[in-house]
Amino acid sequence: GDKKRWLCSRLVVLKRHRFDGQKPGTSGLRKKVKVFKQPNYLQNFVQSTFNALTTEKVRGATLVVSGDGRYFSKDAIQIIIKMAAANGVRRVWVGQNGLLSTPAVSAVIRERIGHDGSKATGAFILTASHNPGGPHEDFGIKYNMENGGPAPEAITDKIYEYTTTIKEYLIAEGLPDVDISVMGVTSFGGPEGQFDVEVFDSANDYVKLMKSIFDFQSIQKLLSSPKFTFCYDALHGVGGAYAKPIFVEELGAKESSLLNCTPKEDFGGGHPDPNLTYAKELVARMGLDKSNTEHEPPEFGAAADGDADRNMILGKRFFVTPSDSVAIIAANAVQAIPYFSAGLKGVARSMPTSAALDVVAEHLNLKFFEVPTGWKFFGNLMDAGMCSVCGEESFGTGSDHIREKDGIWAVLAWLSILAYKNKDNLSGEKLVTVEDIVRKHWATYGRHYYTRYDYENVDAGAAKELMAYLVKLQSSLGDVNKTVKGIHSDVSSIVHADEFEYKDPVDGSISKHQGIRYLFEDGSRLVFRLSGTGSEGATIRLYIEQYEKDPSKTGRDSQEALAPLVEVALKLSKMQEFTGRSAPTVIT
Repeated sequence: GDKKRWLCSRLVVLKRHRFDGQKPGTSGLRKKVKVFKQPNYLQNFVQSTFNALTTEKVRGATLVVSGDGRYFSKDAIQIIIKMAAANGVRRVWVGQNGLLSTPAVSAVIRERIGHDGSKATGAFILTASHNPGGPHEDFGIKYNMENGGPAPEAITDKIYEYTTTIKEYLIAEGLPDVDISVMGVTSFGGPEGQFDVEVFDSANDYVKLMKSIFDFQSIQKLLSSPKFTFCYDALHGVGGAYAKPIFVEELGAKESSLLNCTPKEDFGGGHPDPNLTYAKELVARMGLDKSNTEHEPPEFGAAADGDADRNMILGKRFFVTPSDSVAIIAANAVQAIPYFSAGLKGVARSMPTSAALDVVAEHLNLKFFEVPTGWKFFGNLMDAGMCSVCGEESFGTGSDHIREKDGIWAVLAWLSILAYKNKDNLSGEKLVTVEDIVRKHWATYGRHYYTRYDYENVDAGAAKELMAYLVKLQSSLGDVNKTVKGIHSDVSSIVHADEFEYKDPVDGSISKHQGIRYLFEDGSRLVFRLSGTGSEGATIRLYIEQYEKDPSKTGRDSQEALAPLVEVALKLSKMQEFTGRSAPTVIT
């Protein structure tokens, strides 16, 4: 159509004070919707991001603006479009209806070519990940760079600095709202020259990338076997926008195998966090809750969070821990996934994740990295060609195909492994199951019994004292081992204890105080981490991991196998004395 013109960009001078607390974490800025709806709050953060990126990077840029579709996204997209125009951005790309999963944004930045041959230079992702959505719930925004990964600390620190000093922002108020429900390009002319908004299909680029990584034909064969049943729960998050195109249209699954796959602004009133607590419907369908289901559960089940970067993997009446999941994917990737057929460049896990991946790396002679919590550490290794597969205990798994964790990728990886293990068996009596694969893995590599205790809203002072006490104990391991043997004589001896710090092999940066570790002679570990000292007090996370090499002992009940080490952890740390808590808030 005709070029629509907007006449001028307005410089809005902020009369009131700047906003406190606009400090983006590793996953951007997350606050309640009512905070984001304050006059100028979002604008303040967006302009600060443009300022931090510098004019030369912003002018002429192509930016992706989309997210998980949570409440307030549609308003935020229109505001960002108008501000982008006024700041000299050349193009904004929006997924249809404002929907793009976080991994899809990363794929779009890295892979997509626009109608005019353009490539994206960065993205605003509108998500608060696994946090609930709706007028009284959470909203979030984060910026991703041209490699498709989250902005590094150098940039987020700069953004924060600008949020505290900003005096004005630019906005093209004369620009009409763009209809983001219709695909196509809208062009505007204005004082900054031409400005385009392109609304495109949310799934196309991502589906294309997945088809280049996995053998869709072999997965299709598995899904078409009458013996194989499947269930995918998007928890009403943005994963639903990819479920039908991938699982139904490409792979031939029945539509009835999709649960909660309509994206909703409030995630259907639920908590879009793929774990045994919140994915209640899937857990019941897979036969993992206490109710005796009449129906035989499916062979395979999986769930995603709000922005579809996290995943949970389930077999029939069987839960796969995220720590085991990444180890099993790494152990089978070269045989089962075409993308990795030439071998793995290396593998990595976050420090609190169990050492199951370490054992695989040692067996297969792979480069191995243990990094602090935060996906950007994996991103650095991947950009340098040092890492192919990585994961973390908090339900995040991924590879170097993009620079974010990727929930649907993990599901396709598991389906690929199942397809590979069953390729000569689809007409046989019984399929190799998820549980078979995991138990066989344990028999080969040993099992890391694993649990996480979260103590939420602990008095921040008490939490710091507890951590200081744990550091002090480390100066004399002899005494610590006496204490340990006194609590439980059959627990292995501690051979190493430290406060984890990481020197990035790529850029040399050092991250200190990343958690307190006690490593035992038999490969077991205790890890204590302090998480976010927010307004609500601190969260202490305690990770307890018992390694068992004896194949005759890898089938024990997890809580039973961990009981001695749990007792040691609680008594050694004096958890109850310091926190006043006789039990954790959450046990994972």
